[in-house]
Amino acid sequence: MRRPVLLVIAHGSRDPRHAATVHALVARVRSLRPGLRVETGFLDFNVPSVHGVLRSLAAEGVRDVVALPLLLTRAFHAKADIPAVLRDAPGRLRIRQADVLGPSPLLLSALERRLYEAGLSPAGKSSTGVVLASAGSSDPEAIAVIADIAREWWHTGWCAVRPAFASASLPRTEDAVRELRALGCERVAVAPYVLAPGFLPDRIARGAAGADVLAEVLGPAPEVARVVLERYDSARRPALTALGA
Repeated sequence: MRRPVLLVIAHGSRDPRHAATVHALVARVRSLRPGLRVETGFLDFNVPSVHGVLRSLAAEGVRDVVALPLLLTRAFHAKADIPAVLRDAPGRLRIRQADVLGPSPLLLSALERRLYEAGLSPAGKSSTGVVLASAGSSDPEAIAVIADIAREWWHTGWCAVRPAFASASLPRTEDAVRELRALGCERVAVAPYVLAPGFLPDRIARGAAGADVLAEVLGPAPEVARVVLERYDSARRPALTALGA
């Protein structure tokens, strides 16, 4: 049976680093699953658009597509924008929308590795406070997920972990940094829980000025690519089960 095409749907940005990072992540996904066709579409600012990719696939005769939101939480884009775009797809396409990437233990592993790449040592984990810095959202579900991830990550041995947000919600990164200092953590590190560079990640970086360590964005980390494939496999599994595959 031919595997569905994986369509990775990214938000898009005027910042060219965003699209470059998305394409690097998609290239890593392809390297992990040779033979799987992976396409990229953007909701805004960048090309190709999601509409354009879907029309091209339909014109080629593709029938099955798994559309994967390149998002870390289920907020407005995953609940409204992307379903609306997919509803406008050519009728001959069978499209299943995969879950967003987070939360996932693999993403926590990626966050931790980014911190170690930035200069932290595993030996100093218990004396280091971490700011889990997200882009932010007005969606209560998304905010609650970030808080849950922070609590889960703290239980792995950090001095403390505090969530922070670059927009729409509080606290800001700089406020969380000050709170961890006040708690007495010997070091404070900021871990951006974002996929690609851009306006809000830059705001996170400015808020991390008082921290000892600022990690890179998740970007094309191998753990992120593995989560992409996990979500793809989960989205196509009902069809496989129904066919006895």
